[in-house]
Amino acid sequence: MRKNPRILFWFIIALTIFAIIVDLPAINNLSLGPFKQKINFDLNSVLKSVGINGQIAFRRGLDIEGGTSMTFQADMAGIPQAQRAAALSSEKDTIERRINLFGVSEPVVQTSTLSTGQSRIIVELPGISDLNQARSIVGTTAKLSFWEEGASGSAKIASSSALPLGITSVLQNPVKTNLSGNDIQSTSVTFDQNTGKPQVQLNFTSEGTQKFADITKRNVGKVVAIVLDNVVIEAPTVQQPILTGNAVITGAFTTDQANQLSTELNAGALPVSLTLLQSQVVGPTLGLTSLEKSLVAGILGFIIIIVFMTILYGRLGAIASVALTLYTLFVLGIFKLSSLTPYGVTLTLSGIAGFILSIGMAVDANILIFERMKEERRLGKPTEAAIEIGFSRAWTSIRDSNVSTLITSAVLYDLGTGEVKGFALVLAIGVLVSMFSAIVVTRTFLRVVYK
Repeated sequence: MRKNPRILFWFIIALTIFAIIVDLPAINNLSLGPFKQKINFDLNSVLKSVGINGQIAFRRGLDIEGGTSMTFQADMAGIPQAQRAAALSSEKDTIERRINLFGVSEPVVQTSTLSTGQSRIIVELPGISDLNQARSIVGTTAKLSFWEEGASGSAKIASSSALPLGITSVLQNPVKTNLSGNDIQSTSVTFDQNTGKPQVQLNFTSEGTQKFADITKRNVGKVVAIVLDNVVIEAPTVQQPILTGNAVITGAFTTDQANQLSTELNAGALPVSLTLLQSQVVGPTLGLTSLEKSLVAGILGFIIIIVFMTILYGRLGAIASVALTLYTLFVLGIFKLSSLTPYGVTLTLSGIAGFILSIGMAVDANILIFERMKEERRLGKPTEAAIEIGFSRAWTSIRDSNVSTLITSAVLYDLGTGEVKGFALVLAIGVLVSMFSAIVVTRTFLRVVYK
């Protein structure tokens, strides 16, 4: 690769074209040329045509989109120590499901356990400015119930307004039983010894065992619906009476689906009461104004860096400026592509600050390399040799400084919450891409130009 850098050069060009395609916004009816031909481009439509249904877009945080931010204290006093992590995770999933039912776009739900042992849940709801509405969506304990087929249609008619969502599709005359989440001790995912398929095991309390035995006796061959937060999550058919304190839910689901069902059942079996610690409403006008100022500052800083590098290092600075431009395209492309994953980057004002900071750090690596190259040139080394020696001797300094930054980002991400996590994640991505930009992109361009 050292003797023929053109292969790597064309790879970088291809990567740049891909990043530009990802970064481009949707284009509708753009007129170009003397014939005024309309141009339309939407990457999400192209992906949908090939069977990919995800939406590629920048995720905007609460401070940019506007909305409500709430921090809840989770009461773990009545939950065994070994089950507290599962209970907190179950409560988080329950809150996310509730938010999705209300159609809130791009919500952020995070859990945090402090060094004191206190557990917290941070909820950010973009587009929701009514605090009372936000509290009603989030601040209730998950409720688990079991429903069976009634003897007549009177119960269904009398309580039609209070029926869970989807219950009428599995039960003609649904009646609520006396079995609830308080009667479940724990749930877990196991595997059938004969078929190897995943299944969800329920462990009842002594009182719950008796209740469940009575329910299964009168519902052999019938459906018993499991309802969480007024939504049917599972409707298994009772194969035989279950008189022990353990029951198994089997079905045509995958391991992930079994884990999801177990988590949802735990959300009702291990109720976590939430206490609102703080809440605030962020206006979108403030967020957009701050975003515009941040973007102007970033663009201005980017231009100043390019001018500075070009004046100080001449042709080397111009090449570094091109590499810095590609670095910006790559990072923005990663931000946008990450929206296809559950752990995508959410852009907040602090995250944008981390991105702008990483641009300066990307230039710092080029400065170290160029100064080492100038030293080698002063010693009489030819240009190509000075390039290779400059990169090899500057690499240790670049590596150590960036690794220390990555360690700091990891600590901030692990111990921080909310915007601190966003800043740390964006900074870490920027540092990793800056190392690629300085060591691979700049080096390849210099080899091609001076060869």
